[in-house]
Amino acid sequence: MSSAVIQLIVLAGIAIFLILRLKNVLGTRDGFEKPPAPTPPAPAPDRPRREFEVIEGGIDQDIADYTDINGKAGKALAAMKKVDADFTVDNFMNGARAAYEMLLMAFENGDKETLRPYLSDEVFDSFSQAIDTREAEGLRIDANFIGIRDLTLEDADFNEATREGEITVRISAELTSVVRNTAGEIVEGDPKQIKRQKDIWTFARVMGSNDPNWILVATGE
Repeated sequence: MSSAVIQLIVLAGIAIFLILRLKNVLGTRDGFEKPPAPTPPAPAPDRPRREFEVIEGGIDQDIADYTDINGKAGKALAAMKKVDADFTVDNFMNGARAAYEMLLMAFENGDKETLRPYLSDEVFDSFSQAIDTREAEGLRIDANFIGIRDLTLEDADFNEATREGEITVRISAELTSVVRNTAGEIVEGDPKQIKRQKDIWTFARVMGSNDPNWILVATGE
């Protein structure tokens, strides 16, 4: 047997061995087989969850922004909120700011019609008397409201029996004001001089009532 034949026999044997070896490793495929299912990814390591604890009875920031929640005024305001779900201190303070300008300018201008719905009988009588005295002397006031520099909650009270709430505010505002006689001459003040107006006003309202208006029940300085 020639050496060439022997080499062919050896090569054929090696080829058969490799084919059998690959078949054992890879297996056989007949027709269309489903591809092997992908290996699911390993679960991600557990991450710490953020827990948000809701604390009942926590601080009422609406009250805390204006006064000590544990003080007399703070407790009174909290009691008002219990009987009037629509009441907030923030809305009251914004309303008091607008009311102060409106009522102060109505008084300066002698406008009783504007004053009447927002004043208690006692306060209206006091304002009305001052307006009448001024007019009897032939005097009038020309005033220009510039703005409120400071508005702070001074005190609060709540009567559980009548459900009447009272809130006192301290106000510092700026305006120009002059007093003129019947001839239009300035008898007091300077139209170019800004003066500081300081007042302490107390507003009252029956909490939970259909009337949303707060009434001015007391004034001071």
